[in-house]
Amino acid sequence: MVCLPMRRIVTPPDAENAPQDGQSAHFRALEHLYASAPVNQLFDSRLDILAPGHARITFTASERFYHAAGATHGTLYFKMLDDAAFYAANSLVSDRFLLTTGFNLHFTKPLREGRVVAEGRWISGKRRVYIADAHLTDAEGEEIGRGTGTFMRSHIALSGLEGYRQPDNGESR
Repeated sequence: MVCLPMRRIVTPPDAENAPQDGQSAHFRALEHLYASAPVNQLFDSRLDILAPGHARITFTASERFYHAAGATHGTLYFKMLDDAAFYAANSLVSDRFLLTTGFNLHFTKPLREGRVVAEGRWISGKRRVYIADAHLTDAEGEEIGRGTGTFMRSHIALSGLEGYRQPDNGESR
């Protein structure tokens, strides 16, 4: 007779009373990474990872981002769309930093000033290449731009990046 070891079934603790899990800690560390990047000191923006594969950046557009015709330059559209899609994808990868390998961008409405939301969502890919899209909405809730990006796993360990810090013992943002 062969005795097989019994598998132990573990029931996760109640989410409300549980300490911060690894996934949530990863999300907070990515948010910290975003906030610590020198380029993001140029913008009034905030990243929130809402769920696996879902990121939101809220930011303020102002005249300082205008092109000569008095509307926001496309570089701001690209930056926020790319970042929202990137962080949506990187929320699914806890060991490596992803790199943008391509991005398609569509402008749907000019933007002047105000609060804007860039919402990013993972579409596909779970190994080396990830695809995510993002859209921008203005303060009135109208779409002003959208894009789709491809992101590839790099050789850069997230844990080796100065800004990637996981909160200690339930510390929140």
